[in-house]
Amino acid sequence: MATMDMNDSTLEALGDALHEAQRAGRTVEPLTARYAGLGVDAAYRIQQRVLARRLAEGERVIGKKVGVTSQAVMDMLGVGEPDFGWLTDAMLAPHGGTISAARLIQPKAEGEIAFVLKRRLQGPGIGVAEVLAATECLLPCIEVVDSRIQDWRIRIGDTVADNASCGMVVLGDRAVSPLGFDLHSCGMVLEKNGEVVATGAGAAALGSPANAVAWLANTLGRLGLALEAGEVVLSGALAAMCPVAKGDHVRVSIGGLGGCAVRFG
Repeated sequence: MATMDMNDSTLEALGDALHEAQRAGRTVEPLTARYAGLGVDAAYRIQQRVLARRLAEGERVIGKKVGVTSQAVMDMLGVGEPDFGWLTDAMLAPHGGTISAARLIQPKAEGEIAFVLKRRLQGPGIGVAEVLAATECLLPCIEVVDSRIQDWRIRIGDTVADNASCGMVVLGDRAVSPLGFDLHSCGMVLEKNGEVVATGAGAAALGSPANAVAWLANTLGRLGLALEAGEVVLSGALAAMCPVAKGDHVRVSIGGLGGCAVRFG
C-alpha cells in the first residue's frame, strides 16, 4: 500500500480512473487498499473531479444525494456521519420505464424519499422546519446504487470518491406536500419480481429523512455550497438494498406517497 500523496495531480488521476471505469462498465481496485491515509476530504476532491468530467461531457446537475444514513452502514464503514454525492440529468430513469443493465456494473436498488426544493437551502443553522418550508413536494424514489469499486469492497473514502456510489434514480409521478406528512413513521416496501425483499420506515434515515436533508444543507454550507431551488435531494435508504440484474422488475411503495417502479433490460 502506498502512502497517499495529496497533490492535485494524484487526486485528479484517481477521479479520471473512476470516471473512465464508469464509462467502460468496469471496476477499479479499492482506492483505500492502494493508498494509506486516503481521508474523506481527499475523497471529496476526487469526487469533484469525477463530477467535473461528467459536466464537461454535457451532463448537468439536477440535485444531490445523502448516503450512509443508517447506523448499521456507518458502523460498517467506521464513520459517524453520512456522506453525499451529486445527481445529474443522465442519472434519471423514467417511472415505469426500463434501465439498460449494460449501463450498470454491480447495481443494487433501494427505496427512499426524494425532496424537491422550491427555494435555496444553505447552512449553517438549517433544521427540519427550514427543510420542510423549502420543500415543494415529496416523491417516492428508487435509487439504483452502483459501485465502480471491485466487489463493493468499499470503505468511506472509496464510496465518497465514487460519488457516494450513485448509479441511477427513478422518481415516482405523484407529488405530495411535506406539510403534515409523517416522515418518521411512514412505511416503505421494496419488491423485486413481485416478492417483498425489504421493508423499512422513515426513521431509518437519521430518524427522519428531513434530518438527512438538514444535515446535507449544513454540510454543504461549510463548503460554501447550497441546495438550490428546483433540485432533487435523495434523503437516504429506508431499508437494506437488494442486488438487481437484467430481467428484474423493482417496485418501491411508501405509505402516503405511492410508488415507483422500473425494469432492468
